[in-house]
Amino acid sequence: MSRRASATIRTVHDTPERLARALRPDNTDEMETVVDGDTLATTIQRDSTSGLQATADDYVVNLEVALEVLDRGVSGTVDSTDGRGRASDADYNTNTTTNE
Repeated sequence: MSRRASATIRTVHDTPERLARALRPDNTDEMETVVDGDTLATTIQRDSTSGLQATADDYVVNLEVALEVLDRGVSGTVDSTDGRGRASDADYNTNTTTNE
């Protein structure tokens, strides 16, 4: 008989769906993130408690980073309106060669 360790981390947010979209790419196959109203819930299942702890620690760090990034986007300090996530309002040109 095998046992699995599991934990669910629930947090409450103003825009939990945006946060879930930011976190899901970093989730492993052993993680599931769902939104219920203003609650973001991520369930982690691992084969060992040490693995569960490591994955939960990683998730909390990812959550903190995602919150910071989304907060900066809302406050206007990061320009991500072009869909590429640029962290600057400055214009840029990736074509730096000139053929004359």
